[in-house]
Amino acid sequence: MMHDSRPAPVGGQVLNAVTVICGVLVATMLAVLAARFVLGLGAVTNLNNGYPWGVWVVVDVVIGSAFACGGFSVAMLVYIFNRGEYHALVRPALLASLFGYTLAGAGVIFDLGRWWNFWHIFDPRYANPSSVMLEVALCISAYIVVMWIEFSPTFLERHRRARSRLQRVLFVFIALGTVLPMMHQSSLGTMLVVMGPRIDPLWQTPLNPLLYLLSAIGTGYAVVLFESCVASAAYRRRIETHLLTPLSKVMLGMIGAYLAVRLGDLLVRGAFVEALRPTLRAVMFWIETACFAAPLLILRTPAQRRRPVRLFLGGVALMLAASLLRIDGYLVARVVPGFHYFPSPAELIVTLGMFSLEVLGYIVVTRRFPVLPREAASH
Repeated sequence: MMHDSRPAPVGGQVLNAVTVICGVLVATMLAVLAARFVLGLGAVTNLNNGYPWGVWVVVDVVIGSAFACGGFSVAMLVYIFNRGEYHALVRPALLASLFGYTLAGAGVIFDLGRWWNFWHIFDPRYANPSSVMLEVALCISAYIVVMWIEFSPTFLERHRRARSRLQRVLFVFIALGTVLPMMHQSSLGTMLVVMGPRIDPLWQTPLNPLLYLLSAIGTGYAVVLFESCVASAAYRRRIETHLLTPLSKVMLGMIGAYLAVRLGDLLVRGAFVEALRPTLRAVMFWIETACFAAPLLILRTPAQRRRPVRLFLGGVALMLAASLLRIDGYLVARVVPGFHYFPSPAELIVTLGMFSLEVLGYIVVTRRFPVLPREAASH
């Protein structure tokens, strides 16, 4: 039996318990940010000279952008590798990516000391061509614009003429949408490389750009599994196992490639001995590695890859692994004698508010615009 998989609004009431809770958390976040912009970073964060970056950069930007790679990862399958069967997953994945990257871009501004000078990023007079951070900032900014254009046909369903004109040039933005994430995701690994000996040998390697790119692509597929399972449960929709099962195999392939590079690099550099020492960093390394290996066990057989619970758990495990890789690399692995950092309640409130804003936006857009497949749309 053939199913109509064209996108359609889910419909239903936008105002419910989940959206109200998210709204309260977002309002609380805005109150904290008002204090941050008026009183400065020191009034609301625990940042210091040893740890100038905290959760607003590591979680909201570095991890948040990795979680937002679902749109890029699925688009790469559909448009680069010509796997058209995954086309129904493009819009939901792109929507999650759109919110993730847009808020990651906002998160950068939150963390800038002189935030009123953020426009210097786009002014060639202030450009430093050798700066990895400049490349990351420009690529993320450009990708946010590209994603809004890619997703705009969703808002133009009733404006056929405008939508038709956009479709003629959309291939240009699709191409940019596959190149830009590769550039800045790898550069997030390069930022660790330039820190040199200030990063523990377990995470300091010239292969960090490749490791961060591989983990980001794999995490994009993990987020698609997670998002599809949660949306199906929340909206009482039929889960798309016919798409998620083969997609999980692609994700496992990315995990295998990542682990081969990660462990092989440690052995070649002779840094694996650091993982055998009785230290907190060694413990965090093994937890991180176990989380990367977990999906290989959870989804090791075809029967397991057809079970929604297994798909969900496999996706969550990889999302946790990618998060730990970035937390360990940017915070745990930093060698800064005499300095310590743990996020303040205000920092955590902002991070939770950012996540709540993504959830709220996803609910509103999927209920009012054609994002999810029509075949299971229901109130």
